[in-house]
Amino acid sequence: MKFELTAQKRTLHGSGASRRLRHANKVPAIVYGGTAAPMSIQLEHNQILLSLKKEGFHSSVLTLNIDGTMETVLLRDAQVHAYKALVLHCDFQRVDTTHAIHQKVPLHFINADIAPGVKLSGGNVSHVMGEIEVVCLPQDLPAFIEVDLKDLAVGHSIHISQLTFPAGVKPLVHGDDGVVALIQAKKGAAAAEGEAEAASA
Repeated sequence: MKFELTAQKRTLHGSGASRRLRHANKVPAIVYGGTAAPMSIQLEHNQILLSLKKEGFHSSVLTLNIDGTMETVLLRDAQVHAYKALVLHCDFQRVDTTHAIHQKVPLHFINADIAPGVKLSGGNVSHVMGEIEVVCLPQDLPAFIEVDLKDLAVGHSIHISQLTFPAGVKPLVHGDDGVVALIQAKKGAAAAEGEAEAASA
């Protein structure tokens, strides 16, 4: 998925200037990284607000059209008002298509309804991880990683090493091979099973 935002260079700085921008339906932002100096920019508020609501926007390589000059960037931070639909500030990092990047991408869980642990045993799927950090070239960055639960039984789990990653994409694992998801038995079912075992004993 491709995202392009229109922006303008910003010359005025400080909290007063930022307030005036927000009153004009603009969002102050900064672009940094690479060999160029950091650049202060401003974005159309509604454009960035709608973009932030899209899952893929947070894990995609973006194009910033800054006064006609294209910059390839990643969204690194977005400050949003605590309870208003108001974007306060955004940080973008320049990327080089020849150098690998680290980026968190969402996990999409599929086939939970046909997993043996759910369909046959009535268990509950527990999503231990909602996103995963990957390393790849910017052009290889996936919008998401699929987690297929179709073979998962009660008491079993899926680990990072069992996921399928696109060509050129590797997970960035910190420490052990982490659990991504598992299926737990319902409490009532587990108790009934324990009572049955005790009775047979």
